[in-house]
Amino acid sequence: MRSSAGCRKISGIFEFGGLEVADLIQCDPKVMMGKPVVRGTRITVEQILGKLAAGETVEQVLAAHPRLTREAVFAAIEFAARALRADVVYPLSAA
Repeated sequence: MRSSAGCRKISGIFEFGGLEVADLIQCDPKVMMGKPVVRGTRITVEQILGKLAAGETVEQVLAAHPRLTREAVFAAIEFAARALRADVVYPLSAA
């Protein structure tokens, strides 16, 4: 997986049917400005997470994006979880 300033390599052993997250998610400065995307598409991890956060089911996300696989959706979630685990997270105030 290529790295850019906005996307660093997320390592570890987490597999989906024999594929690691790095096999399914890529970061390439030439694709979507280096945001993490599902390999071979322009569908960003951010887009997938946004749809799920808005209440769409995995099945609805897959229906809207026929090139996606169930493994790729879960790889996007795992990628985001690893990215958050690697960073310092500051709580939001209840203002």
